[in-house]
Amino acid sequence: MEKNASNVQKKQNNKGWFDWLYTDIAIDLGTANTLIYSRGEGIVLNEPSIVALNMQNEPVATGHEARLMHEKTHKNIRTVRPLRDGVIADFEVAEQMIRGMIDKVKMKWYSSTRQMVVCVPSGITEVERRAVRDSAEHAGAKSVHLVDEPMAAAIGIGLNVHEPIGNMIVDVGGGTTEIAVIALSGIVFAQSVRLGGDELNDDIINYFRRNHNLLIGERTAEKIKCEIGSAAPLDEELEMDTKGRDLVNGVPRTRHVTSKDVREAISESVNTIVESITKSLEQTPPELSADILDRGILLTGGGAKLKNLDKLIRETTDLPVHIAEDPLTAVVRGTGAILEDLEYYRTVIN
Repeated sequence: MEKNASNVQKKQNNKGWFDWLYTDIAIDLGTANTLIYSRGEGIVLNEPSIVALNMQNEPVATGHEARLMHEKTHKNIRTVRPLRDGVIADFEVAEQMIRGMIDKVKMKWYSSTRQMVVCVPSGITEVERRAVRDSAEHAGAKSVHLVDEPMAAAIGIGLNVHEPIGNMIVDVGGGTTEIAVIALSGIVFAQSVRLGGDELNDDIINYFRRNHNLLIGERTAEKIKCEIGSAAPLDEELEMDTKGRDLVNGVPRTRHVTSKDVREAISESVNTIVESITKSLEQTPPELSADILDRGILLTGGGAKLKNLDKLIRETTDLPVHIAEDPLTAVVRGTGAILEDLEYYRTVIN
């Protein structure tokens, strides 16, 4: 990361006469969270990708404030998550969300967004790519650059992506899991699995419905996953009480749940992710496979925090597995590094 740090300092020391009029930003537009990096400032925003709208479809809250309202609103307010499976599902609301997030990070009311770098899943279609670009432009960006999430993650954790050395990145996000082998500023092989943290939440909700006759919400499922969820057996199993609505008599109830229960609930989805990694390794050219054997698999994204996910992948592939430092911000840090030196990273952006 030494080069990235020196580039930031160089850019700050060589600001143009009118640069103070602009707020150039990089965005990790995620299904679960949106993170924004501002040129010369670093990461300035990390909030849930959700918007609260009134009856006139006007935003009344964005990010953390809207998340507090989620699943607790009355008929005059509804909460919307405009991204699903890593792509924009509601174009209009996505634009409102991006605009609201940008307004939160603008340092001066009169500044405008000149350059915007946005990361996207590697497996999205050209139509979906166009939707992201249009949303960013309608939100006020004069110039929009797109970068694939695995590439941004690799740059964010300090890899020199220009080298002729193979690196396997597995970015487990809220809506997608991105698996890519990177070398020479390009993605040699990529697989985008539309399965991530949101699917694990759904698995937990369905498990409680089937096994405990208890209806829980998305926020509760997220809390259970983060606190006691695991991909492989723990040295000391965890447990907690959770509250929901009894489906038999309709009244609130408390149920006791263990990490073993949660592991059973999410096992199918977790195994799908691990199988996708194995299939990607089978498609990797032999010379790059040798590099991966030496360097291991690198885990990024919020899903990398799932307890013992690295252990399960290690046992399945028999390869070293490393979790990136602060995996949730790896993609936005890489996107920010690209923003700071667009010319150096010209070959990795679209």
